[in-house]
Amino acid sequence: MNYDIHYLIEYTYSGTVTDNLNTLRVRPANTATQRCDEFKVRLDPEARLTRHIDYFGAEVLEFGVARPHDRLRIDINARVATSPPPEPPTGIWQSLGADPYQLAGTEYLQPAPDQPDDAAIADLAAAIYGDTPLQTVLNLCQVVPDRFTYLPGATYVGSTIDDLLAGGAGVCQDFAHLSLVLLRYHGIAARYVSGYLFSTGENRSADELVPSTIESVEVATHAWVEVLLPGGDGGGEPRWVGVDPTNRRLVGEAHVKIGHGRHYTDVPPTKGVYFGAATSMLEAKVTMTRLDPSAAI
Repeated sequence: MNYDIHYLIEYTYSGTVTDNLNTLRVRPANTATQRCDEFKVRLDPEARLTRHIDYFGAEVLEFGVARPHDRLRIDINARVATSPPPEPPTGIWQSLGADPYQLAGTEYLQPAPDQPDDAAIADLAAAIYGDTPLQTVLNLCQVVPDRFTYLPGATYVGSTIDDLLAGGAGVCQDFAHLSLVLLRYHGIAARYVSGYLFSTGENRSADELVPSTIESVEVATHAWVEVLLPGGDGGGEPRWVGVDPTNRRLVGEAHVKIGHGRHYTDVPPTKGVYFGAATSMLEAKVTMTRLDPSAAI
């Protein structure tokens, strides 16, 4: 699939601010199933962009606006091509203890900063457990959205897994964080992914995705997880597989990855500080246009 992505971020300040320093992680990644062909960023007020690759492989853009201003506009355009991922590997539980798996997944097996007590997630962990790691992942895609309601506004960017467990509702970020904890509970390495999803909204099942007649939709940034699954019964290297628990499915051509990390704070799309007593209001809009609309998702 081929997509044009327009991501517009606008900050409005209640007064004048200066020394506005910002970090962006918004460029789509280049992976085995995804290619970023074009990428442009325009800033108003204008500022010089610097680039570097972070520890997890995502491109980081940094800029600063020193002069006084009362608004900031970040206009991002990207052109991306995606292809179907291969079938996930079907390795057995015993493979999780093998050296290749442990070496590849060690840091993604560590507890999360807001890790709940095991007792708080024991029931959910038991509910997702399957005969193989892959079956456990597939069970996760049903159990999490069955047990929790997708509800924008129920949580905020700083909410914890305990907040989701207590309130019973959250958004894709919360579902991803809970999924990381449940998978790691069973010794399955998992990492947080930030990106975009071409769809009509985040609370729908796989058969409710946008039909091929729709070419352009307004979406929000999305979050899912990547799971390290062991190779098949005959051996083979472990492989990262994208999993979208919010939408009850494995990741496919409709997903566009920006980057990954251990949790959200490793890959926030935007992050910044400024000098001044003014408050800020953020408006963000992502428009995805499918450039080959006759193809099915």
